[in-house]
Amino acid sequence: MNRYNRFEKQVRCYKIKVGMNFALLLKIFVIIFSALLLNTYPELSYGAADSCDDQSNILLDKVKSEEAMLQTLPLITDSSGRKIDVASPFKRIISLYGAHTENLFYLGLDKEIIGVAPKESYPEQAKLKPWFSYHDGPEKFLAASPDLVLVRPMIERGYPSLIDRLEKSGITVVSLQPANVEEMLEYWKTLGLLTGRKEESLTMVEEFKKRVNHYESLTAHLEDAQRQKVYFEAIHSKMKTFTPGSIALFALKTAGGINVADDAESSRGSNIGNYGKERILSRASEIDVFLAQKGVMNHTSVEIIKNEPGFGIIKAVKNGQIYIVDEMTVSRPCFRLLQGIERIGEILYPEQFRQLPEKKESTRGKNNE
Repeated sequence: MNRYNRFEKQVRCYKIKVGMNFALLLKIFVIIFSALLLNTYPELSYGAADSCDDQSNILLDKVKSEEAMLQTLPLITDSSGRKIDVASPFKRIISLYGAHTENLFYLGLDKEIIGVAPKESYPEQAKLKPWFSYHDGPEKFLAASPDLVLVRPMIERGYPSLIDRLEKSGITVVSLQPANVEEMLEYWKTLGLLTGRKEESLTMVEEFKKRVNHYESLTAHLEDAQRQKVYFEAIHSKMKTFTPGSIALFALKTAGGINVADDAESSRGSNIGNYGKERILSRASEIDVFLAQKGVMNHTSVEIIKNEPGFGIIKAVKNGQIYIVDEMTVSRPCFRLLQGIERIGEILYPEQFRQLPEKKESTRGKNNE
C-alpha cells in the first residue's frame, strides 16, 4: 500500500456528520493530524496505519451509538412549529400561562416550577411561587436561570422580542395551547415528556377518559327529546358563544346537554364565535337552560343576564334556569375540566348526577352561581 492510498483510506474512515459534539470533533482532528504526519514522515509509520484503523473503528462505533441515542430521544413539536429534542427532563421551569402551571402541579412538579404568571392562585402552592410576566424585561428571566419557559401562542405574537432574547440566551421556549379535548390529551403527554413525567401524564389521560365515560353513561338512556337544550354564553357583552369542538362544549355534551347554538362560527380561529342577540332570541322558546361561564373573559351574573333587554322572552329566563359556571373549570385544558362537567351535569340532570359517590345532594335551583 503506497502512502497516498494509505492516507486516502485513513481519511475515508473519518467521514461523519457535522452534528457531532466538540469533544468528538477534537478526537477526529487529532487522528487526522496523526495521519498527515505519518504521510509526511513515512519512517514513523511502523504499524501506525493498523493502529489508526482500530481507533477509527472505535470512533465510528461511538458515532453510531450517539446517533442511535439521538433517534430515541423524545421529539416534541410545539404550537408554533418548534421541534425540541428532550435529551433530559427540564428542571427549572417558568410558566407564563395558568393552564401550564395547573397541569405541572398536577404532575407533581412543585420543586421544578421556579416561577408563574402574576396572580396565579390554583393550586394553593402556586401562590408561593415568584411572579414573572411577559411585560418584564428579559433580564429578570435570565437572573432566575430557567432551562424552560412555557408560553402560549398569544404571548409569542405579542412579545416576540422577549421570546427571541430568551432563546438567544440558550433558554428553551415552548409554546403550547390545545384547541380541543383531543389536543388537550396530547398536550398533557407533551408536558410529561418535557418534565420526565411521562408515566404520570399517561395516567392522567387514562383517568380523564375513564371519568368521561362514566359521566356519559349517566345520561346514555335519555332520548334527544328528553335532554336539556342549552345556550352556553362565553362573553355576555358581545353576545358570544362557544363554537363546535371547543373544550366548553365538550363539557356540555359529556354532561348530556344539547347545544342550541351549534351553528356558531369561529372568529379569528378561536373557540369563541359571535352569535348576536337576534339569533339568541330566535331560539328563545328552545332554550331550557341558559348557561354562562364567569371569569376573566366574562364578568357576568344571573342578574345581568335576567335584566338584559329582550331576554325576558327566553324560556330559561322566564323559568329561572340561568346558571353560572367557573370559567377555569369549563374552558381551561386542565384536569379540573371534570369538575366543570360534574357541575353542568348537576344543573341539567340532578337525579342522574346525584349517583356520583362524592355528591350528597343536588345544587340545582339552590345556588345558580
